[in-house]
Amino acid sequence: MTEAVVSAVPPGVGAIVVGTFPLSSGQWIPAHSHPQHQLAWTRRGVLGIAVDDAYWVLPPTRALWLPAGIVHRTGATRDAVMRSLYLEPDRCHLDWTEPTPVGVDGLLAHLIAHLGRDDLADDARLRAEGVVLDLLRPLPATPIDVPYPVDERVRTVADALLADPADPRNLEAHARAVGVSRRTMTRLFVHDTGMSFDRWRTHMRLRAALPLLAERQPVSRVAHAVGYATASAFLVAFRRAVGTSPARYLGGGANLDAPEHQPRAGSD
Repeated sequence: MTEAVVSAVPPGVGAIVVGTFPLSSGQWIPAHSHPQHQLAWTRRGVLGIAVDDAYWVLPPTRALWLPAGIVHRTGATRDAVMRSLYLEPDRCHLDWTEPTPVGVDGLLAHLIAHLGRDDLADDARLRAEGVVLDLLRPLPATPIDVPYPVDERVRTVADALLADPADPRNLEAHARAVGVSRRTMTRLFVHDTGMSFDRWRTHMRLRAALPLLAERQPVSRVAHAVGYATASAFLVAFRRAVGTSPARYLGGGANLDAPEHQPRAGSD
């Protein structure tokens, strides 16, 4: 990983400073950390945040709490405008010590925009900050880990799958392509990633699906794009691996769990 750069933000009245950062699709901010807690959110588009091998996808209905000092990378899987809240740890009663996804409803979104104003009176700012902290509620979801392998042979297989999540080849075919036996590749995969080939590929496919789901593409289309024959099979795999449904994971109100789900006209 790129060497982390500690990034500070200017002090403001109260505990919270708002930063706004346009990001183009595919653009990534190198690994860095902040001395403040951060709530990363996008008002449009889709963000991706990586902490080591853990990865979160953030549509406008979902934000990520990053404790002070956590090294992370931030990028956009679709053109986005990130609006981050930076909270001074010594003036913030929240003590979440791990990256934590939170839901963003209309009130919280308006308050973030409100705190971003330059002409806000100090007393109004302090009142709004108190409401923001009261609105932060964790979502019941965990990140999808996809450890990147070190061994060159395993990396070759992983890169092929990352380039095409729907690649239908089994482990034996991938092993043959890199010149090792199935047994050797099985051992290498577990040693390098801590996962079996099947589990790693499942996590990789689910992670690849999240930005597409966040863009409100139909579940059936997303399922086929990442290698599942049916939307139902994809939803079963998602629940089994993540412990919740795509709709709950992404924190949105749309029925993403329905195989026939269609994108909303005019949505970001």
